Amino acid sequence: MNETKNKLASYICALRPIIYINHFDFSAVDALIQEVVKILPATPEIYEYNDAFGSVDFEWKNRQDYNETKDLPSFLSNFYEIEEESFLVLKDIHFYLENPKIIALLKAIALKTLNTKQEDFNTIIFIVASKLVIPTELEKLITVFDFPLLQQAQIAEIIEKFAQELEFVIETDLVEELALSCKGLSEFEIKQILCLAYEDGGYIDINDKKLIIQEKEQIIKKTGSLEIVDFKETIDAIGGLNNLKSWLKKKAKVFKQLDKAREYGVDIPKGIMLVGMPGCGKSLVAKATSRLFEVPLLRLDIGKLLGKYVGESEANFRQAIKIAEAVSPCILYIDEIEKAFAGVGETDGDGGVTKRLFGSFLTWLQEKENTVFVVATANDISKFPPEFLRKGRFDELFSVDFPNEEERKKIFEIHLQKRGKLPQDIDLNRLAKQTNKFSGADIEAVVKETIETAFIDNKDKINTQDLITVINVTQPLSKSLADKINKIKEILEKMKFKSAS
Repeated sequence: MNETKNKLASYICALRPIIYINHFDFSAVDALIQEVVKILPATPEIYEYNDAFGSVDFEWKNRQDYNETKDLPSFLSNFYEIEEESFLVLKDIHFYLENPKIIALLKAIALKTLNTKQEDFNTIIFIVASKLVIPTELEKLITVFDFPLLQQAQIAEIIEKFAQELEFVIETDLVEELALSCKGLSEFEIKQILCLAYEDGGYIDINDKKLIIQEKEQIIKKTGSLEIVDFKETIDAIGGLNNLKSWLKKKAKVFKQLDKAREYGVDIPKGIMLVGMPGCGKSLVAKATSRLFEVPLLRLDIGKLLGKYVGESEANFRQAIKIAEAVSPCILYIDEIEKAFAGVGETDGDGGVTKRLFGSFLTWLQEKENTVFVVATANDISKFPPEFLRKGRFDELFSVDFPNEEERKKIFEIHLQKRGKLPQDIDLNRLAKQTNKFSGADIEAVVKETIETAFIDNKDKINTQDLITVINVTQPLSKSLADKINKIKEILEKMKFKSAS
């Protein structure tokens, strides 16, 4: 809390004229502002405006009619004339930030504060809203203040205080475990969970961790940019890729014993980048990694992060990352990442949004010390800037090629067993030889079509020749996308990534 308070105070003392706090818990923001006021050289008057009631008393939230004005333009106009140390706390006004008059008034107050000739005038504007909207006209005047996540010790205090107020005993070990599970949630959300748990049984125990997980799932569902992926695949469902599977098993041992690993001096695993041929198991690896690590799998859709306002995309990204960190330990899966970032920096046709988003993502990858393990996949990386692929962003970069003969044999075996067909009745060696340059997806398609055809023809079982017949009429990706595949192969040979096989 002290670090947060000091950071906000430093922005105020540096005369950052508009401070945008993107947060939904207004009471937490009010408490922070009140704490900051105590350490400032001069005590400002605080005036609040919210969209529901207009002018309200900052401390008690009673309606206040300054000069009998209730609308935002009149409220702001009044403060252009006031010459005193003051804070304007404007809540939920993001709807007005497309209004030219509102933008002009905010700009006028901000510029007057920055004008050194007006020494008596010092008005800092706080925009507090759950949505980030930054008009281009105000971009240079606005400082976005990230409201930090609660630390584990702070969460433990909230739980202990809750127990004291309701006069029931909660063991210290349980407090610590619940506090760890609540990481990433706001004070408001934590209190909601505690109330629900207490009302359910009149006490709180370890079984209430399920409520915390459910609450986190609700948060994820509401973001739109993140989703929890349900799956059944295990590491054994991957045919081949033995180097990659061996590497993941070692990381899983670290991930399952993070406290011991940290104490021993082991770095927290960051993640992997999988590059190579389409249909060769990259997405399957992400799902299998989640099962191997025994943690949830979240999929990030970078395309859904893009917003139309200045700074909105970066804010959406920060929010998605905060949620991933809240659910951590977890796997953050980013599929076909090249579609979001390839060619970044070549043009600024989108006003530089992609470039800024890319920069935010790189910084987070480099500096993150949390237990979010990133699995990023890409087919074509020809337009990726080199800084994205250097060591330090990911623990390792693997290239995934078409399966070799032994791997193809294993893939046939997996898909036949999955559909209740006995591989011993089928010549897997012959099938493997007949499917050179077939991807895992091609082989799966062959098995599926063969079984479907046999069902339609009322056959009791399938044989090797049935599969060969379908193989002979199948156009694998290596042929249908020959130009693209050759291009990917050339790039992989230049990059010399570690082979997954």
